Amino acid sequence: MASSDRPVKRADGRYDNVDFTKATGYRYPPVKCSWNRRETLLFANAIGCQADERHFLYELHPNFAIFPTFPVNLHWKQTDFDVYDFFARGTTSDVPGVPPFDGQRSVDGERSIEILKQLPVSSEGYDFEIHNKVIGVYDKGGAMILEAESEMIDMKTNTVYVKIASTAFGIGQGGYGGPRGPSKPSPKIPNRSPDATHVFKTTAETPLLYRLCGDYNPMHADEDFGRKAGFKGSINHGLLTWNIAARGLLRVVGNSDPKRFKAFGARFKSVVYPGDELETRIWKVGSKDGCDEYLFETIVKGDGRVALSNGFAKIKQEGAKL
Repeated sequence: MASSDRPVKRADGRYDNVDFTKATGYRYPPVKCSWNRRETLLFANAIGCQADERHFLYELHPNFAIFPTFPVNLHWKQTDFDVYDFFARGTTSDVPGVPPFDGQRSVDGERSIEILKQLPVSSEGYDFEIHNKVIGVYDKGGAMILEAESEMIDMKTNTVYVKIASTAFGIGQGGYGGPRGPSKPSPKIPNRSPDATHVFKTTAETPLLYRLCGDYNPMHADEDFGRKAGFKGSINHGLLTWNIAARGLLRVVGNSDPKRFKAFGARFKSVVYPGDELETRIWKVGSKDGCDEYLFETIVKGDGRVALSNGFAKIKQEGAKL
């Protein structure tokens, strides 16, 4: 990055030479990623797959498969098979015109995934890289929003397997007078009872298991850390809730068939605590190009707060050829 594009930190902790518009289109250096069959099994266990979904849980099952949302943690995990310093990896400092994005003061905003080709249960024999680019950086006054899009590519064949879109909120990292960003229409949930529901009860151990899939943010394991951040204790990963919803939706409308899972996404709305019971409410809203289209929301049973909003999914129709 040219020195003219690099923000300069002041004594008060704020930055000069900030211009969020310079970030648009910036491409991060490619990131290598790898995984083994054990990690495929661990992920399925962590997101709540049951014994009747043994094709996700048993490596000798004739239809053994990776759960389609597995790659959402790979940009953190990369090629590591041990724990790593989450915050050192989560600080982004090379985006032109943008102050370093502080992972200790950031939360997920939205995440979506599109499956172009089903991933193998192990990366052995492949050469996977994640290619990530900035779509835009926006200033909401109290927060900086970084919108990015990534592709997961096998470099041996130049095949794109997965596309992931994300937004992250840098709390207290805005206020530089940058663009506020585009306003996106929210999908409207039908005014009727859900066509399907899925309920999952988390436990105190649920986030402790999920973090072993590559997201080692101490916010999800350390009670004191969570309290210092303003919560009543440690909290569940937003992507844990997101993945629980994905697995539940595929189970109830797609017969737990990973080949039918084509797209999925949602906005992170409210914090979820270990022990909360989650209900995903699903509405079928149409069909197009051999896929059924769904909207969903995930609520916390008991107090009714919305954990995931703006949820959508595309599930291939049984027997359709795409």
